[in-house]
Amino acid sequence: MNRYILKTITAGATLLFSVFSAAAQDTIRVADSISNKTTIWQRLKQDAFYMGGGVIHVYTGPLRWKKDDLATIGGFAAGSAILFASDRETSSFMRRQKEDMPETLNDIGWSMGSPGYNYAITGSVYLFGVITDNEKFRKTGVLLFSSAVTSGVMQTAIKNIAGRSRPDKERGPFHFSPFSSDAGDHSFPSGHAMLSFTTAYAIGKQFKNPWVKAGIYTVGLITPASRVWNGAHWLSDVGVGMGLSVLVVESIDKYLKAKETYTPDDKKKVSWNLTFGNESIGIIGSF
Repeated sequence: MNRYILKTITAGATLLFSVFSAAAQDTIRVADSISNKTTIWQRLKQDAFYMGGGVIHVYTGPLRWKKDDLATIGGFAAGSAILFASDRETSSFMRRQKEDMPETLNDIGWSMGSPGYNYAITGSVYLFGVITDNEKFRKTGVLLFSSAVTSGVMQTAIKNIAGRSRPDKERGPFHFSPFSSDAGDHSFPSGHAMLSFTTAYAIGKQFKNPWVKAGIYTVGLITPASRVWNGAHWLSDVGVGMGLSVLVVESIDKYLKAKETYTPDDKKKVSWNLTFGNESIGIIGSF
């Protein structure tokens, strides 16, 4: 089963990465002289700085909240309350569907929300950007890493403080044991849902085509849905987790845009295209 999961995720990561390369039709910066180029080490240092800055930007966000932000938070809280109120019924319905769900979806759902597999995809996107000095890929990688770290710390803290019981413990949706060390009391919010949807939402933001966006977001929804029908989380756990993911990604994306650091050089372009061969797949740059 582990070999099957690894092949599934490897293939998925390769396809996602290749589609991203072909669809984005982005360019890498080609300097006019060697002196204008940055080294890989310089890029790594710069990107690490902005990754840390993105994380700090999110956690200091409340200090910058304005009227519109408060309205957004209010709407988010109201929506979360509705999900909480429907948890018992939605969980019961979703869990009854489990036997009809393909095992493949369960495997993909678990893997996409697992840090190891998820960071493999994130790392592939980022390393490609660093090695080729591709601003678009570098920015996406920075956005992915900083969003994942922010979401990870956030969900871990909330889980431990809330101590909400998981559906499969059969204690009901309103059983809380704050600061419990029992994994069965770490239901809210869903870490798998947050990580998978953070990645999907951050990548989806790089495309203008609504159909491409929809496809990527649909993949990101597999993990949240599977966590509910497997009884690992309530609907509100994954709903709130996904909502927090969107807020985190949007906040860090706004931070990176304000810095105006990742701007492609249009003086000379290299177009990256997806190619297929005999039992092979690759990317070719055209000057």
